[in-house]
Amino acid sequence: MPCSCRPRPPPTTNVAAAGDVFQIGRFSTLLRSVEDGPPKPLLIASPTEEGEYPVLLLLHGYLLCNSFYSQLLQHVASHGFILVAPQLYSVAGPDSTEEISSTAAVADWLTRGLSAALPPRVNPNLAKLAISGHSRGGKIAFALALKRASASAAATAPPFSALIGIDPVDGMDKGNQTPPPVLTYEPRSFDLNIPVMVIGSGLGEVKKNPLFPPCAPRGVNHEDFFRECQPPACYMVAKDFGHLDMLDDETRGIRGKATYCLCKNGLSREPMRRFVAGAVVAFLKAFVGGDDSDLVALRDGHSQIAPLQLQRIEFLI
Repeated sequence: MPCSCRPRPPPTTNVAAAGDVFQIGRFSTLLRSVEDGPPKPLLIASPTEEGEYPVLLLLHGYLLCNSFYSQLLQHVASHGFILVAPQLYSVAGPDSTEEISSTAAVADWLTRGLSAALPPRVNPNLAKLAISGHSRGGKIAFALALKRASASAAATAPPFSALIGIDPVDGMDKGNQTPPPVLTYEPRSFDLNIPVMVIGSGLGEVKKNPLFPPCAPRGVNHEDFFRECQPPACYMVAKDFGHLDMLDDETRGIRGKATYCLCKNGLSREPMRRFVAGAVVAFLKAFVGGDDSDLVALRDGHSQIAPLQLQRIEFLI
């Protein structure tokens, strides 16, 4: 089933005061699809104002469409980042080896093709390239950063400056990881040498109904990924929100409707989406941009400034 990559309307939240990462930033943004040229179809969100901006590669979750993340992409881009979201496949089995290779090819393409896909005088700073992924996309992001791929894929991908796992999942259960496995179940075993953020959902390990397993099962979810991270790393778990609650409010088609049926959800997607976007912005500003004020404010005052309640927050320095 092909995925539609048509842009969605931008978020309607009011423009934020300076420094408020949970609101739309000061940059106007452009969201466009690029299908001719890159190894995979891309959805790219970028500022429209002249300048040089860090780049974040965002990988979609299992059997999802990159267009389902358009509001999240635009929120982060409005704070001065270029977001690139490839559509890695339409149909996929349990083995994610090909997705890792495809992501490496897309990352390599960025160095020679991204500039031409951006608005005039908007330039990517690929010395500040970060990678992120949601659900199975989070597994792919970790696998590529850890070089758990073929030698050719590992050699093709450029170095990353930071890594973000958004409710990452490594299979169905501990001992039932999908290939290639990423988790080792050895604490602090990820030898990454880059800063890492893991965002988790409190309801991800809860079944929606008896017919389906939880979308982020205990034993292969965010908690396990963070346990294997080395400093510097930060970990935040959103209470009362589900595995797919950072997607657009409107996700079209059969797959889009299924995102409301398969996973345990919170009452609304908007708070979780704003939280994920704001946490990503604060993390990137700290470790890619050199300004940790928003990340420190989130760590120290999350109950006052975050748009939802956190179940857990932990920093490894």
